[in-house]
Amino acid sequence: MALPININELIHGSTVEWERIEFKEGWNPEVILHTICAFANDINNWGGGYLIIGIAEEDGRAILPPKGLVINELDKTQQALHQLCHKITPAYFPVVEPYEINGQYILVVWVPGGESRPYKASKDLSKGAERLYYVRRMSSTAKANKQEEQQLLQLAAKVPFDDRVNHHASINDLSLAQIRMFLQDVKSDLFISAGTMPFEELVRLMQIARGADEDLRPINAGLLFFSEEPERYFPYSWIEVNIYHDDIGDSFTEKVFKGAVHQQLRAALAYIKSRVVQEHVRKVEGQAEAIRFFNYPYQAIEEALANAVYHKSYEIREPIEVNIRLDRIEILSHAGPMPPIVNDDFKKERIITRRYLNRRIGDLLRELHLTEGKATGIPKIRRAMRNNGSDEPVFETDDDRSYFLTTLLGHTGAVQKGPALSQVGTKSGLSRDQVEILKLCMIPRAMKELMLHSKRTNRSKYRGQVLRPLMEDGSIELTIPDKPTSSRQQYQITVKGIELLNTHENKVDD
Repeated sequence: MALPININELIHGSTVEWERIEFKEGWNPEVILHTICAFANDINNWGGGYLIIGIAEEDGRAILPPKGLVINELDKTQQALHQLCHKITPAYFPVVEPYEINGQYILVVWVPGGESRPYKASKDLSKGAERLYYVRRMSSTAKANKQEEQQLLQLAAKVPFDDRVNHHASINDLSLAQIRMFLQDVKSDLFISAGTMPFEELVRLMQIARGADEDLRPINAGLLFFSEEPERYFPYSWIEVNIYHDDIGDSFTEKVFKGAVHQQLRAALAYIKSRVVQEHVRKVEGQAEAIRFFNYPYQAIEEALANAVYHKSYEIREPIEVNIRLDRIEILSHAGPMPPIVNDDFKKERIITRRYLNRRIGDLLRELHLTEGKATGIPKIRRAMRNNGSDEPVFETDDDRSYFLTTLLGHTGAVQKGPALSQVGTKSGLSRDQVEILKLCMIPRAMKELMLHSKRTNRSKYRGQVLRPLMEDGSIELTIPDKPTSSRQQYQITVKGIELLNTHENKVDD
């Protein structure tokens, strides 16, 4: 039976960090035992790991094509692996599945972080051998030192919230359609059989439900990703995007994104990209090529919002807030970073963290290529802002680590401080054409209709000289923002546009 992961991407390290993958060319039971124990202990809450038998490695990378295992030995090896796991206490058994890669057979051993940690494994295979704690240090398995033993004991019976069984829900609250969409999205071989195999077997195999056959229940991450309405179980588990039209905050447009967390993340990003992100072109005297930049680089927004979804505490009844102000974007989530990180750490170029709040959510987001994990988020945001010529982003939390706030400052060459001033013609700074457009757009209008009224024939110039300044200023908006080129597209006035028009009328009266 296939695993809920793309095997080719796993082998090449595309979806899982190299520290969570270990390759073994052949059957080495003692080393394999210790690695399984270390992944199960999951001291960093990374989500366990994968042991791949039948592929050699060099510097942590797979050597392909694989050497493989003898096909007649596969069943025997799986049986031996099962017996080997009896040398782990408390009892722990990983998920094992054979695969054919380039004509060779390998065994993939999926070792999720255990519920009953800490685990000990026999030091060697002799009878009565001492049992020790094993952990992962970067990409290696090692015997736990005194400090790591203490850390493991502190983690005893502490399963992260996203990996806990939800006793207020049943597996009927998981949607087969959502599960199959996910498996298809990640290109898992399991997608083909997911529609025909028993549902109980499917959710067990995906590790999104646990318990006895008569009381099988979903885990929290399963409900967040694969239920139709996660907010039923986790109030306020949605994303709110607020676009402000003034400095005070009295005028704003609010949109709430609900549903499976990965779907609301994608929908919110698409909305922000279409409504907020704008490219600017600046011509430089004596230079053939113009300078191109964005008011906000999309890569930075994408990474910051994905991090908020990944690291949010779904026990806290607060939504993720995205506040888009005139000169900045603020992304707020609860709770804050895991100890021992404090505000001063955010001044460093790279933050080293040893603990993660949501190991299963992180796994599922990485499968979808929505996040990478391993403390790469903040460096990627900084790099995207620098490449765009923007000011440095700001990251902050409070002493109690009750929240995490990311602030992306708008590019100084793109931020609009007031109404569009591209054409001077009235006391308010608006051109006569723009005043007429605002009045006409009290009712949604197509561009053709607006051009006809203004007696303009050059569509490109009309859009650039008249419509675009009003769009960038937030005075008018598209009626179908997700499809800018739609044949049914129209323009309509916003709350800010109405206020601007009223200001103009008052000045005229004066």
